[in-house]
Amino acid sequence: MPVNPEILEIAPGAEHERLEGWMPELATEEDIRLALEKAFDYRGNISITKKDGSKLEGYVFDRRTGRSLSDSFVRMIPVSSHEKISIPYAEIAALKFSDRDPAAGKSFEAWVRKYWEKRVAGEKGIQLAPEALE
Repeated sequence: MPVNPEILEIAPGAEHERLEGWMPELATEEDIRLALEKAFDYRGNISITKKDGSKLEGYVFDRRTGRSLSDSFVRMIPVSSHEKISIPYAEIAALKFSDRDPAAGKSFEAWVRKYWEKRVAGEKGIQLAPEALE
């Protein structure tokens, strides 16, 4: 059976949860795991307070889940360096999601809509190119 491209184009996209400024309660192991999954999907920075009181802020680009919190790690690029660091889940006391998601409102649909608005308005030399996030 041939694929109908009209049906494919109306497939719903993923809906992103509004997490800006969120400080999850990390009372249980499941709370920690869920919050760090959301941190991985978040497109802004995350502030991590470790149990020793030290704080790190940066972009969470990976997580490695193990059987326990001590063998599960979140991987981050701190805002203060380009070094990739690993933090065991067991060392995390608190999380805070940045107050601004730099990609909020920049869905593919919004991107295409802006392109067509410019084209209908008669603009020349327009192209589908990504906008700067910052």
